[in-house]
Amino acid sequence: MQATITIPATSANLGPGFDCLGLALSLYQTVTFTTQAEPGLVITACGEDAAKIPTDESNLVWQSAELMFARFGQRPSGLRLHQDNQIPIGSGLGSSSSAVLAGLFGANALLGNPLSRAEILQQATDLEGHPDNVAPAVYGGLILGVQETGGLLVEAIATPPLRVVVVLPDFHLLTAEARAALPRQVSLQDAIFNTSRLGLLIRALETADYDKIQVAMQDRLHQPYRLPLVPGLAAAYEAAYAAGAAGVALSGAGPSLIAFAPAGHEAIGEAMTAVFASHNLASRTWILSVDTQGSRVDSDGPA
Repeated sequence: MQATITIPATSANLGPGFDCLGLALSLYQTVTFTTQAEPGLVITACGEDAAKIPTDESNLVWQSAELMFARFGQRPSGLRLHQDNQIPIGSGLGSSSSAVLAGLFGANALLGNPLSRAEILQQATDLEGHPDNVAPAVYGGLILGVQETGGLLVEAIATPPLRVVVVLPDFHLLTAEARAALPRQVSLQDAIFNTSRLGLLIRALETADYDKIQVAMQDRLHQPYRLPLVPGLAAAYEAAYAAGAAGVALSGAGPSLIAFAPAGHEAIGEAMTAVFASHNLASRTWILSVDTQGSRVDSDGPA
């Protein structure tokens, strides 16, 4: 059998939506699973950051697939995994979530699809700890994920077509380090500040109201503590606004920045790139649309 899984990149938080709001983007990781008669596991990789992708059993796609195989007590004796990755690793664009989901969806397909899409999302959320990346990667578009005792509530928020600029400085920032920088407690005033802006942000993106996005993307829970971790990041954030961005936010924990604008995307990207260059950091830029399909599974059945 062969199954090809395509997972979109995601941008989580978008300012005030800490750990609960995310947007799927038109940048993808594609993983092909092929069963083979010869026993054993073979993993190959190409594309973005291919040299950083393990080709042994520490590979995150394989580890997630193995959890699914173990859950149902079945696994192929021989398996090939090929990753064609376009999502930079450690970028704040959901690379680990895409790997986890690729493994779960791939194993699920080889097992005959015993789990629904919603059940796979729940398992991925349990693994990742929060739904802000995995939920939009599963369903596409703008997604609000709410965890409760009985499981995960997912609200899809329809938006008009949007284009964004993503700029990634060449700086290694561990997600654990970015999370460790956060305070353990926040003030009531800061909680109210974020709550009001999250509601406004959802409405502004839903209606493409660019006049309100700048206020709506303000945040006091995580960005003030994370922006100083990367040289030039705070200055690039301000430069994007000066170049015409309607809204700017850290993408996930960073170090990528995501900027929303109705036009002028190239100029906004160039402004951020220039700031990073002035801090002796190279950077990469993408101009992306919103992915509305989410995770895709193409299985051809028995080989």
